[in-house]
Amino acid sequence: MVDAIFGHPRLAAIYDVLDSDRGDLDAYLGIAREFAARRVLDIGCGTGVFALLLADRGIDVVGVDPAQASLDVARAKPGADRVRFIHGDATALPPLQADLATMTGNVAQAIVGPETWRITLRASHASLRQGGHLVLETRDPARRAWEEWNRDASHRVTDVPRRWRGRELGRSDRRRRAVGDLPLDLRVRHGRRTPDLGLHPAVPLPRGGGGGSS
Repeated sequence: MVDAIFGHPRLAAIYDVLDSDRGDLDAYLGIAREFAARRVLDIGCGTGVFALLLADRGIDVVGVDPAQASLDVARAKPGADRVRFIHGDATALPPLQADLATMTGNVAQAIVGPETWRITLRASHASLRQGGHLVLETRDPARRAWEEWNRDASHRVTDVPRRWRGRELGRSDRRRRAVGDLPLDLRVRHGRRTPDLGLHPAVPLPRGGGGGSS
């Protein structure tokens, strides 16, 4: 099931505005450089921020995401023609022989259920060349980050720029703010990033001899 913040067209349109600090992607860019990756699979590519950063560096990128609205935003960005965007999950991928597969941000945490996770890992493995790598991140329970999740520590309000209001959000005859114009259950509540996300070491997934498992 696609989360509303990624699947609702009007929320997807302002997602990058609400989460504009993507310094967390620097580590992934460094990993791609370390592995001299020439082809990267971006699983859960969303609005295409990371995929386009890779494409800017001359890397062949395939981005896959189940949220059509987010992909629509990605495909409308300058340079999007350099990325192959696919609607679906990791099981929707053609043979790729990628050097690197990534799940940036909270992508791995959004894959719930043991069987869904198992299927995703198998599909990710199948997309890699022999010796390719899967890199993802998740929260470290030892960090006890939930103790900092309170309104005073995390709540802030972001004003949506005028260019995201009106016609681009389907409200050319009204000047209401994009967020305020949404149904109550779809309004965006967000907070600052907490420094408890850590990258797992790169996980090599050797191809051959092991069937579909790593």
